[in-house]
Amino acid sequence: MQRTYPDLRCNVVIMITNEKVQGWFGGRLPAEWSGAGEPEVTVDREEIVVVLSPGDVERAEGREESEAELDEKRAGRSRGFREDTREARMAIAREAQARFERKVSWGVRVGEYGELWTHVSAPVMTRLRQPQRRVLDTLVDAGVARSRSDALAWCVRLVGQHEEDWLAELREALQSVDAARAKGPQA
Repeated sequence: MQRTYPDLRCNVVIMITNEKVQGWFGGRLPAEWSGAGEPEVTVDREEIVVVLSPGDVERAEGREESEAELDEKRAGRSRGFREDTREARMAIAREAQARFERKVSWGVRVGEYGELWTHVSAPVMTRLRQPQRRVLDTLVDAGVARSRSDALAWCVRLVGQHEEDWLAELREALQSVDAARAKGPQA
């Protein structure tokens, strides 16, 4: 990531790397927040996401706990950690936002359980030709996504996974749905 200052006489470029941001948060966050290791920090143009790992829950002694019970314990630990650290996290986020000129979002990982509490949903402008629009419209028509915007986000998450074969199957299924609708009673 880079930051430019066009108002200066010379163009100063400051590289904002994941390592710099990771280092800053590693030095700034309270030690007791990293029970299971260093925070996981990722950076893009709009946002810094910090995922904290306060440590896993302890299993109950003398009895077996189901996975569902452990998941709920982890969710409870996550919720408690979120509430207990809210003011300090917000103060740290304000400092980081001033320093790195990006929003700071937070999340937690407790054992196998993880969640993001806040995150930026950044608009992305793009010009698509008809073949790309048809892909998005197929996903909307099939009910996979609510809008072209949702369909595009879905495509980004799943890029590279069975794209053409799966869409061809979906289009065939839609043709079957259209044929069944045509045979049905008319309103």
